[in-house]
Amino acid sequence: MCGMPQQPPVRSSAPRLSRPDASMSLLTNVMDHSLDDGYAEAAARKQAEGDGGLPKTLRAKLGLAAGLVLAALVVTVGAANARIAAPVVAKERQELIDRIERESSTADKLEKNVDTLRSDVSARQREALKKTGGGQADLVSILSGATDVHGPGVKLVVNDAKEASTGGDGTNPRETSGFSDTGRVRDRDMQRVVNGLWESGAEAVSVNGQRLTALSAIRAAGDAILVDNKPLVPPYTVLAVGDGQRLSTRFQDSADGLYLHALQENYGIRTSISAEDDVRLSAAPSVIVRTAEPSTEKGTS
Repeated sequence: MCGMPQQPPVRSSAPRLSRPDASMSLLTNVMDHSLDDGYAEAAARKQAEGDGGLPKTLRAKLGLAAGLVLAALVVTVGAANARIAAPVVAKERQELIDRIERESSTADKLEKNVDTLRSDVSARQREALKKTGGGQADLVSILSGATDVHGPGVKLVVNDAKEASTGGDGTNPRETSGFSDTGRVRDRDMQRVVNGLWESGAEAVSVNGQRLTALSAIRAAGDAILVDNKPLVPPYTVLAVGDGQRLSTRFQDSADGLYLHALQENYGIRTSISAEDDVRLSAAPSVIVRTAEPSTEKGTS
């Protein structure tokens, strides 16, 4: 007789639960001993040696407070010193202003004295020319600029261009560094104008009221044009005594007149010339010859 077949053991599909005691003890150990044993030992040793003292945060706060107190003390002392020095600085400034005003007043008085002495020198020179110049005394005084003159002549006005331009490629002398602004009148332009008027027959010339003589110089100082060391500003009014219409025509046909016309055409420099019935020129402030001496010998070898 056959026995009944044995059934295989049945396996449960539910997961097997682990023991909670081991995991909980591990978390408890981590929380209770967050610092490594080495760190804990070092902290204990430092505490035992007395280096712990106050907590670091408190020491830092005390240091910051001390620094703020020191900074406030420095600012307070600086403000007090500035308040004390302010009246002294104001006093020195006022003294400097007063000194400048005194020196300016003294300079004005000296300038007036110089003008008076120049007038006296010019009068003495004219008297000397009359005594030694013979029949040509008046002509010599006119040509030397030692006396006032008036008569027919021309009025030439030279002015900068309305809109001065800059630039240059080096092929034109007016477009180099010395002539960075091609629309401005330069000292060499005025030199050519004045020399052209002399060559065209002018007997006396002035620029913006400055009478020109044989000792006069036209030069530049920066962007300013100087005539006998006096700065002039545009427009430049040139007055010349001579045969008005003839002088105007000869100048415009000369090389210097054509040069001025070229400046007008190429760079926009404004010019105008007209014949005048009566042109008046003042005498030069002084004509002093520093090196030449008159010859007293009647004959020469």
